[in-house]
Amino acid sequence: MKKRARIIYNPTSGRELFKKQLPDCLIQLEQAGYITSAHATTAEGDATLAAQYAAKDGFDLVIAAGGDGTVNEVINGIADFEVKPKLGIIPMGTVNDYGKALGIKKNIQQAIDVITNNTPTKLDIGKMNNRYFMNIAGGGKITEVSYEAPSRLKTLLGPVAYYVKGIEMLPNLSAIDMRLEYDDEVYEGKVMLFLLGLTNSIGGFDKIAPDSEFDDGYFSFMFLEEVSLAELAHIITLTTRGEHIHHPKVHYKKAREVRVTSGETVQLNIDGEFGGNAPAHFVNLKQHIEVFTNIEGHVDTDVEEQEELLDME
Repeated sequence: MKKRARIIYNPTSGRELFKKQLPDCLIQLEQAGYITSAHATTAEGDATLAAQYAAKDGFDLVIAAGGDGTVNEVINGIADFEVKPKLGIIPMGTVNDYGKALGIKKNIQQAIDVITNNTPTKLDIGKMNNRYFMNIAGGGKITEVSYEAPSRLKTLLGPVAYYVKGIEMLPNLSAIDMRLEYDDEVYEGKVMLFLLGLTNSIGGFDKIAPDSEFDDGYFSFMFLEEVSLAELAHIITLTTRGEHIHHPKVHYKKAREVRVTSGETVQLNIDGEFGGNAPAHFVNLKQHIEVFTNIEGHVDTDVEEQEELLDME
């Protein structure tokens, strides 16, 4: 009996490149033994509904083709099911943190090859209140950069859009009084930002959580105490080398569960999108989904981004 696959794709991602190559993808998956259909998303949340339908209908494989937002929606659609379809990823977004962390290039043909040739891997995901995330959650003024960058700017400039918006926001960055409870520890005080990572690739930085594991049941949890703009600039420089975790104002821990409360407004970021306001309760769900990865084939970020530019030409 042939297996069934459902492609859920964002038709606007990657300057509509995937839509043009969809027929070739269908042929490639059919040759690999999948009866394949496709769904083009039309609005926010549509990918979640499409993934729920696929899971209910017993599809063997769901493929998310788009940026991190599309992948997040698809995971939110399948995560509640006891029997879940396996997940394939075709990175088509601006930064594609999750695809990079899993060694999947922004190349449609090669991403399909990962799905058809590799064995799926059981990976952790996180749950914040009633929402799931697969890569990163956080809060604080700095984390607002990703959803403050306008979508048109993201399309035109790619990862540079985040840095442009980040520079613009620097004068307004401030610390917030928070209470952070992580496993058996508690911190109370002013915090610039906190992050919970499930992979090593966050916001275009691939060394922000240098010892992150995909399947150990722990978040890489870090938070930054109040610092001056000069100190912040220095810490960002250290982050590019993975050395920020040794800075005295950076707390870097492993945690299964984190609670965040504050008397002030703390905006939350879930996989690069606005996730509401605190309070928040984060839980790591160990090896909760099966994903086709190419982790051994992880490539240098700079090389990959050069290839992305060539793909766009």
